[in-house]
Amino acid sequence: MVVATYQSVSGAGKEAMDELWNQTKGIFVTDTPTPRKFTKQIAFNVIPHIDVFLDDGSTKEEWKMVAETKKILDTKIKLTATCVRVPVFVGHSEAVNIEFENPISAAKARSILREAPGLLVVDKREDGGYITPVECVGDYATYVSRIREDPTVENGLNIWIVSDNLRKGAALNTVQIAETLINRGLVKGR
Repeated sequence: MVVATYQSVSGAGKEAMDELWNQTKGIFVTDTPTPRKFTKQIAFNVIPHIDVFLDDGSTKEEWKMVAETKKILDTKIKLTATCVRVPVFVGHSEAVNIEFENPISAAKARSILREAPGLLVVDKREDGGYITPVECVGDYATYVSRIREDPTVENGLNIWIVSDNLRKGAALNTVQIAETLINRGLVKGR
């Protein structure tokens, strides 16, 4: 898997949201944006740096993404990530490239994803036929769009994923995973 995340400033807290707001307003009255929470200006910019840098050049956010994916899905998954902070108030996005062991068409993936609980597939091949962070705010669903085959690798797909990070964050996901495990009889509830 190759993933590029586009993470909203709300992922860094209220101070980060205030910084984006103040820098954006300031630019329109020719104030020089002063970074406080971020390492660089966030308004009208993107910052390919979330959390601290590690010895291998990745950031802690990128490391966490790899470690958590392996922990949740499969330790053998090979994943590389670039995590970018973007000037969006709420809503994280991901551009995901997945190479599968076996062939899978975009149509088959679309069909499987439509049946997955918590996911909504909005994948029309037309202007506006996908979901953006602004459109997902306030929803608990995770939206999947732009499902297409990747001609550069065997059995590859590219997909676009968007979710309201304040609604559908780690805590809610943990509860929903636990509920699914209980409902499937894989663990016993109290």
